[in-house]
Amino acid sequence: MPDTEAHLAARPISRLSVRREVGLLALSGLALMISLSCAISFGAVPVSTATVWGILANKLLPGLVEQTWSAGREAIVWDIRAPRAMLAVLVGAGLGLVGASLQSVTRNPLADPHLLGISSGAAFGAILALLHTGLFLGLLTVPLLAFVGALGATGLVLTVAQVTRSTSADRMVLAGVAVSFIVMAAANVLIFLGDPKASHTVVFWMLGGLGIAQWSHLGYPLVVLLLGGGWLWLRREDYNAMTIGDETAATLGIAVTRFRMVTFTVGALITGVMVAFSGMIGFVGLMVPHIVRLICGGDYRMVLPGSALMGAVFLLWADIAARTVLAPEDLPIGVVTGLIGGICFIWLLGRRH
Repeated sequence: MPDTEAHLAARPISRLSVRREVGLLALSGLALMISLSCAISFGAVPVSTATVWGILANKLLPGLVEQTWSAGREAIVWDIRAPRAMLAVLVGAGLGLVGASLQSVTRNPLADPHLLGISSGAAFGAILALLHTGLFLGLLTVPLLAFVGALGATGLVLTVAQVTRSTSADRMVLAGVAVSFIVMAAANVLIFLGDPKASHTVVFWMLGGLGIAQWSHLGYPLVVLLLGGGWLWLRREDYNAMTIGDETAATLGIAVTRFRMVTFTVGALITGVMVAFSGMIGFVGLMVPHIVRLICGGDYRMVLPGSALMGAVFLLWADIAARTVLAPEDLPIGVVTGLIGGICFIWLLGRRH
């Protein structure tokens, strides 16, 4: 009888938890749609929200909405701002997912793609393509070499961890920091040896930016995000176990070392492709999962989708700030994310204390 009563008492709590999760995800989705609308509307030439959605609806379903806008505004919305906003969504979601998964498998709250050398490796590969090899595979060259660079940096981190016997979660982060410095030094050498005129463009790209976004480019990050993010979501219960400790995860049947390496590889794939199209954008993967846990708790059933949605929202507003603070000039978005992210992270540290 007591077991039955406990079971019955637990059912409403479970339903309440599910409703809370659905409600939070719905609110996050609504925030994403509002942010997306604002990102397309705001700029040197403001466009009303009604016009924005009218243009988008007319492009997706021709003739659905009567055209009351000029061809110039349609070009601004569809050809410039909409693909830029969609790239911000994809990059923000990808970096948020990678940061959340890395913080689980390393059990380190400071783990993110930038800190563990993955972003540095991706930057090295992209710089190699832009300055030295050329686009020998067309548009696929930069994301492919960025992924190879990110994967190479990940392999270097794992090798250093094995050689120095730093396979524990916390010491692996230290190995990642060391590798990050080495790879960035090599990337700077590539910039130094490259064409000075092209190097100026690459340096600006390394600060982060979404200005090169085009509809034809979005397929690569979209496919990678769906495949990589889908795999991370399927292993959400394993990430919950990894946050407790390697021993507990192993008793639950998880091959801890293999799972950690696969997570690093998937993170390298997502980060490499995102960095190839947006440059190096810091603090998204570090800060966003902490804010999600503050709101939703530590369950990775909520942390993973919440990090993706909040990462997208955060990067959309960072891009709005980058386009409007020094309008009509574009401020590098990496500067904005670093400034906002640093201030928010200091606030989180104070709150935890």
